[in-house]
Amino acid sequence: MTASTSTHTLLRAEGFSCPSCVAKIEKQVGRLKGVEKVKVHFASSRIEIDHDADRVSVDDLVAAVAKAGYTAAPSAF
Repeated sequence: MTASTSTHTLLRAEGFSCPSCVAKIEKQVGRLKGVEKVKVHFASSRIEIDHDADRVSVDDLVAAVAKAGYTAAPSAF
């Protein structure tokens, strides 16, 4: 049995204007198999995600944010 490798991904989001949007994004991204933790920072429009990169890709994460109704892109900070 091999241990899964957790990857920490940062996304920069656009289009959310209220704190309730945070819960919507966290719920949608958190549904993906392989996502361990999702934290949306409303003030900085940053989304931090810990996930198994073998099970869920960055593109999958961006697509989940889009499904919640928002735009996101990978960010270095």
